[in-house]
Amino acid sequence: MQPSTDLIDLGPLAQMALLGAALATLPLLWLTWRHRGQSTPQRLRALTLVTLFLTFDLVLFGAFTRLTDSGLGCPDWPGCYGNASPFGARHEIAQAQATLPDGPVTHGKAWVEMVHRYFATSVGALLTVLMVWSFVAVRRLKRSDPAQARLISPGWATLTFVWVCLQGAFGALTVTMKLYPAIVTLHLLGGLGLLALLAVQTQRHAPQAPTVSPALRAGIWVVFGLVIVQVALGGWVSTNYAVLACQDIPTCQGQWWPPMDFDAGFTLRRALGVQADGSALPFAALTAIHVVHRLGALVVLTALGLLIAALRHTAPRYAKGLLAVALLQTVTGLSNVVLDWPLLAAVAHTGGAAVLVTLLAALLAHSRSPARSPSFSPSAVPSR
Repeated sequence: MQPSTDLIDLGPLAQMALLGAALATLPLLWLTWRHRGQSTPQRLRALTLVTLFLTFDLVLFGAFTRLTDSGLGCPDWPGCYGNASPFGARHEIAQAQATLPDGPVTHGKAWVEMVHRYFATSVGALLTVLMVWSFVAVRRLKRSDPAQARLISPGWATLTFVWVCLQGAFGALTVTMKLYPAIVTLHLLGGLGLLALLAVQTQRHAPQAPTVSPALRAGIWVVFGLVIVQVALGGWVSTNYAVLACQDIPTCQGQWWPPMDFDAGFTLRRALGVQADGSALPFAALTAIHVVHRLGALVVLTALGLLIAALRHTAPRYAKGLLAVALLQTVTGLSNVVLDWPLLAAVAHTGGAAVLVTLLAALLAHSRSPARSPSFSPSAVPSR
């Protein structure tokens, strides 16, 4: 029998926080040296860019954790069997691995899961620094250089900090609720939402903003919404292990419309692999999940093609970036089906989705109307 453990043990929380802070000092020291002599807004933007890059890496490593079935490598939170690292839990892990050699708890999976948590803690530490620094800088610059102070957005930094705290809560629920599909999918969406928030902050004061018409801007919002829905569908496919329900292209199971159970497939309040009543999830439900995601891909690729065509003159760099990501998603999506869900293609497919969300969020922020307020803060909201 697997050793029992409390699902939530806050004992190692302080050690985890200290480790995350220590890891965060490395990029902070590099930024301090690399951008010495620059203005405070420039250094804050540099910190935002570095945090965006590390958050993207975290999303990729989260996908790797999920795809290697390491999400329950340490079945408690935030530590591993009440310890800050698998070193302290080696006896419990060994006992669990001896009981179930191919089960969710092994030494390798425990390290993958804990590295993911260390990485997440360091990103949280960087976002904390970004928020605190933004407030301190605005307060100082309002007296000495009001123009510089207006370039800093502590409201956005605070929103991002709150978001990452919620993301951490969903990470805990992912473990304590044993990979509950709806929670895991929301955790994925939360990671991409974090990327979008950081992308907005990096582009709000970037030079040479492209000018887009109101109609084109509305079109960008529509595509952005479609991409979010498609990402949610992709997360639902992955968390329910429905990728291999169809292993042929363009048909599925040799049919254009195979037997599908949409009600069971898209019931959100259920545990992994079972229906709401506890019975096994039928294969037709997995087929329905896969087919809906495949149809969604056709809609999103069509919408992206139209948007790329519309942007080729007004924002050619964004158009090229979106085209490259669309091609990547097509290749990796097809590879997941015909090559039996290879790990590299699966992680790259998640990475492509993350880049797509980041590019669209950056485009929406970069192409804002010049009349729009450059900062987000409660005081910027008009009173009624």
